[in-house]
Amino acid sequence: MAHLTEARVRAAHAKEKEQKLRDGRGLHLLVKPSWPYGPGSKLWRFRYRFGGRESMLSLGSWPEVSLKRARELLEEARRLVANGQDPAAHRRAQQVATADTFKALATEWLQKRHLAPATLERDTWMLRDHLLPSLGSKAISAITAPEVLAALRSLESRGKLATVHRVRQLAGRVFKYAIATGRAMHNPAADLTGAVASSKTTNRAAITEPRRVGELLRAIDGYIGRGQASAEYALKMLPYVFVRPGELRGAQWSEFDLDDGVWRIPAARMKMKELHIVPLAPQIVDLLRQLQSINGSGPYLFPGLGTSDRPISENTLNAALRRIGYSKDQMTAHGFRAMASTLLNELNFPPDVIELQLAHKERSKVRAAYNRAQRLPERRKLMEAWADYLDGLKNGAPAKIVNLHTARLA
Repeated sequence: MAHLTEARVRAAHAKEKEQKLRDGRGLHLLVKPSWPYGPGSKLWRFRYRFGGRESMLSLGSWPEVSLKRARELLEEARRLVANGQDPAAHRRAQQVATADTFKALATEWLQKRHLAPATLERDTWMLRDHLLPSLGSKAISAITAPEVLAALRSLESRGKLATVHRVRQLAGRVFKYAIATGRAMHNPAADLTGAVASSKTTNRAAITEPRRVGELLRAIDGYIGRGQASAEYALKMLPYVFVRPGELRGAQWSEFDLDDGVWRIPAARMKMKELHIVPLAPQIVDLLRQLQSINGSGPYLFPGLGTSDRPISENTLNAALRRIGYSKDQMTAHGFRAMASTLLNELNFPPDVIELQLAHKERSKVRAAYNRAQRLPERRKLMEAWADYLDGLKNGAPAKIVNLHTARLA
């Protein structure tokens, strides 16, 4: 038999100690003291036994949940107990089903980013294979650091330490997005610093000894006519422009002014999301005019095999290096940047001009804008001098750059 009425619930006032006003069948109203819970807080509770243990289930607070509604919730909970289900566990499962899950937030986060296709493919792969299987269905606000760590352990056990740290960083970016959009309060991936074995940083393989650079350039020239035209010309061009391989692969004819000898790479295709200008030495302009007669009908300089709608793949340039006899421990497509940076600095070219041409991030945006606007003539001289230097190495000439440097940059 019920003991409470709506009038009695309304009239209940907070006292120095908690009060329990019982309604029967396990339902009671808990009236909290005025401090620190606020004046007159009144909370519905259902006390029940499940699995031999006593448990408590919150049914909401009055007046948001009336006495009538509290009794309805009580009956729903009692039916679950009668059917062998724990009402508290049932509620948690419902909350997860309707909450913002890690998968939902990760998908939303990916859709809002403007990523290069290769980056999108990489992030999607890391999420799909390493995070979503164990975290995808969990409410993002409820995920703990040990749960994230458990998702990384299989990679760690296989020695994939670099991938472990990339996946952890990716998870952290999803959690940060959830925090920024009000769906989470904490980033558990940030708590894992030091919890997984650290990976040894290794630089991409690059040839930087002048004599061996000449050998490499002669090997590249010998590759012309033996493979796919796109791969041949891209590999021949890369040492002279030393852009990132992805920036070269995606090059489109609309970005080039061959009459002016300039390649303008749009900000959307650059790692730093800023327009990058590459002055083209006369040798490269001639090379591109040759390529235009072969691949000039489509948008891409280096279209993939059998298509004009997409460029060569990410592995094409490295595969071409392997075909001419250079292993991954000797030379990589990205290594041409290290080659240029090392040799140009050793040959006393201005370091800030080299950094600008490498499209490394300038800390000061004002200075960066000034450099882009004012230092292009110096960069053109650098690129022409570099092209002449490479041609000299390829032809077996002594690696003399001082006189050439003086002539070009005076």
